[in-house]
Amino acid sequence: MTIYQKKIDKINLLGIKEVDIYLEDVVYFDTAAAIFINSLKEDFFQKNIKTNLLATDKDIVDTLELVQNTKHKSQPLPKEIKKNSIEVIGEIFYNYYSGFLAFMFFLGEVFLTTLSYLRSIKNIRYKEILFEMNESALKALGIIALTSFLIGLVIAYQSAFQLKIYGANIFIVDMLGISIFRELAPLMTAIVIAGRSGSAFTAQIGAMKITEELDAMRTMGFDPFLFLVLPRIIALMITMPLLIFVADIMGIFGGIIVSYIDLGISPSLFIDRLNEAVAPKHFFIGLIKGPFFAFLIASIGVYRGLMVKNDTQSIGFNTTKSVVESIFAVIVCDAIFSIIFTNLGI
Repeated sequence: MTIYQKKIDKINLLGIKEVDIYLEDVVYFDTAAAIFINSLKEDFFQKNIKTNLLATDKDIVDTLELVQNTKHKSQPLPKEIKKNSIEVIGEIFYNYYSGFLAFMFFLGEVFLTTLSYLRSIKNIRYKEILFEMNESALKALGIIALTSFLIGLVIAYQSAFQLKIYGANIFIVDMLGISIFRELAPLMTAIVIAGRSGSAFTAQIGAMKITEELDAMRTMGFDPFLFLVLPRIIALMITMPLLIFVADIMGIFGGIIVSYIDLGISPSLFIDRLNEAVAPKHFFIGLIKGPFFAFLIASIGVYRGLMVKNDTQSIGFNTTKSVVESIFAVIVCDAIFSIIFTNLGI
């Protein structure tokens, strides 16, 4: 149709008062052709040119009338109304507020289910908890150990250069011990688990929701919170202190290597200084943070899995949101701990 339109546009219509559209020899005529003919008639009408349609075939005439009547009945699409900045900001805050309320409702259901879960030892699903401990935590020991070792290595190497300037080589032990035990090991462990296990929780439960496995569980009388949510949360809360302990050892091990090579501090001297300068409270503070971080990561991961809609794109979206929100929640929780422990003088 575009080719014919270009040819018609080249015709000089000045002085022409009447045009005949001859359709007697047309063999095939569809709605696309009807739309083209009607548009052509409208163009001629706007130029004050009378149009005569020469067609005796009933099918062609009916098709033209059908397209013309349908066009008259259709309504133009409403113009998109642009929202002002206040409306956009209000919508964003409302979405965050609605999401926060939904998450609080989810936490409330988790706590209520936990109360009924712990009423009897028979309710505790040991097999599922042990399985999740292995899948979400124990299999992550390798990556956590490597990450913590490299973090200790880098921190010690960067600090060694500055300490050598002032002749304070031995103080690298104090700095590494407090920073790794108290902050770096718990935080790095939580970030790795959020990226590895938290995202896995979202993807697994999201896939189960798409395949309607959750609906099938409810139909058969099984509570998804008892069989899917609580085992994951409990498993991660139990194993997180263990992961932080491994991260502590590997981070200190990285610091020992750099101290020996770059500062000439022997491993035995490093460990003796660590026992003298770093109080045990720093080590236990890091372990205490573990279950809280684990609860946040597992809860957000499972919640995002339950928020998945019936399309695969939603799994990717909620998995990304799960990792980002988990890391953000862990950092906020760590900041709260820092404020509390500082004010308590711990």
